[in-house]
Parts: sequence; structure tokens; C-alpha cells
Amino acid sequence: MLFTLHTDAQNSTDEKQLKDLIQNSFDDIFSEMQLERLGDYYTSDFLLLEAGEVWDMNRIKSELASYDLQGKKRINRFEFIEVKVKDDTAWIAYHNTATFEKEEEIVGKLQWLESATAIKTGDGWKLDMLHSTRVSSE
Repeated sequence: MLFTLHTDAQNSTDEKQLKDLIQNSFDDIFSEMQLERLGDYYTSDFLLLEAGEVWDMNRIKSELASYDLQGKKRINRFEFIEVKVKDDTAWIAYHNTATFEKEEEIVGKLQWLESATAIKTGDGWKLDMLHSTRVSSE
């Protein structure tokens, strides 16, 4: 019984770390454009499956380098559907909403249904794959 409690506590800790990994990676990379932080969140062989295309790390860097928010602030919000952890691997399913504000006014909103896989490394959890499907925001 004691082992089960420890396992549940570990899964709870892992689940929080994984949710934070998703939130922080989007905030730092897609909102703050901190390309130097990619390695903090993604494995070197990370793949993003974006709108029917496969983006590797070079493509992500290229796309983000040309990304211009045009004075808008991107705010990321996540509604987690499920987080599953097994040993040193995990998968996460969630709804992702990006709201864009300019001068305190909402000027846009995009939504996706996403899933991600992660592995536990010596530096903590890192994402090794993300799959993103755009959904209507209506």
C-alpha cells in the first residue's frame, strides 16, 4: 500500500511538471520568442506536426525567426484533457487557446487540439513530439 501511495504522489508531481512544461514552453518560445530556450523544452530530435506538415528543429527555428506579432501580446491558455505517465515517458492531450492583445484589447484568438509526448531526461521532462490540429474558435 505504501508503494502505491508513493507511485500516485510521483505521478501527481510528474503531471504538474508536464503541464508546466507545456505552459512554459509556449510562453517562452511562442509568446516571448526566446529561440535560445528551445533546448530547455524540446529534445534535439523533436518534431512538430503542424497543419499537415512535419517541422524539425531547423524548420521551427526558421519559422519562429520570421514570426512577427506586430506589437501584439500572445497569451496561451490550456485545458488539459489527459496526462498519462509510464516510467520515463508521457503523453499529454489538451486544448490550446492563444489570445492576442494589442493595447489591452483582444484583437485575435486561435485554438488548437494538441497532443504531445515527453521523455524524462537528466534535466527533467522534455517534449519530443507535438501534434497540432487547428480548430474553429467559434
